[in-house]
Parts: sequence; structure tokens; C-alpha cells
Amino acid sequence: MDKIAGLKEILELDPTNSFARYGLAMELAGRGETTAALAEFDTLTANDPGYTAGYFMAAQTLAAADRASEAIARLKQGILSAERSGNRHAVSEMQAMLDELDR
Repeated sequence: MDKIAGLKEILELDPTNSFARYGLAMELAGRGETTAALAEFDTLTANDPGYTAGYFMAAQTLAAADRASEAIARLKQGILSAERSGNRHAVSEMQAMLDELDR
């Protein structure tokens, strides 16, 4: 069984499993399935707005697809999420990417 099938099986049993949802989104992004990956990132952050990595990786996926304005919006959401949880490292990583894109 490939990783995507395994992750989908986990999500059938527990659709709110943030780790599995993030893994699925990452696998899809890695395979170049941008639309499907972004849909999973959207579901992830809607179900678990504190899952900061979801915003950052969605922004990276958007940037790689030449969708900078959407990536910037996602980074801004992610920075707010990271600030709420006190994750300064994530804030600094996302701010650096935001500064790069927002030139």
C-alpha cells in the first residue's frame, strides 16, 4: 500500500487526525498534485487552526505554483496562528518567507 492510500485509510477512520491530514497534504504536494494538496491543507487548518505547519507548507506549495499572492495570505494566517501558540521559530520562518515574497 502506498503512503497516500494508507493516510486516506487513517482519515476514513478519523477525519480529524491532523497528523495524517498533514502527511497526506505533504505527499500530494510532493507528487505535484497541487490542487489536491491545497484542499487537504485547507481541511487541516479549518479543523485544527493551531496546526501552524499546515499554513507554512500550504504557502510553500502555493509559492511553488507561482501563486505568490495566495502564499502571502496563507503566511499571514500562519503567523497569527504561530503567535497565538507562542511558536517564535515558526513566526520567524514564515516572516522570512513573507518578506521574500512581498518584495
